[in-house]
Amino acid sequence: MDRVKDLASKKAAVIFTKSSCCMCHSIEALFRELGASPAIHELDRDASGRDMERALQRLGCQPSVPAIFIGGKFVGSSKDIISLHVEGSLKQKLIDAGAIWL
Repeated sequence: MDRVKDLASKKAAVIFTKSSCCMCHSIEALFRELGASPAIHELDRDASGRDMERALQRLGCQPSVPAIFIGGKFVGSSKDIISLHVEGSLKQKLIDAGAIWL
């Protein structure tokens, strides 16, 4: 859990993914379209990936990826991010966290 929290706090937008996850790629593309450059941590390519995946599940990530942090805070999974985007508040969250500069 400490490694997840540490990585999540190092950049304004952080996405924990798996390289084979299509929703992970979609969320990453959405962030880039909005002007953010998130830190991407692929759990299936990290030696501590399984431990981090278990920690994300303990945070309530079901499925475990994508798990998105904005401003060091856990925001949710792909459905949460899509909901924020549809209601129009995702971009402002990214701006407030310093992930997007105007």
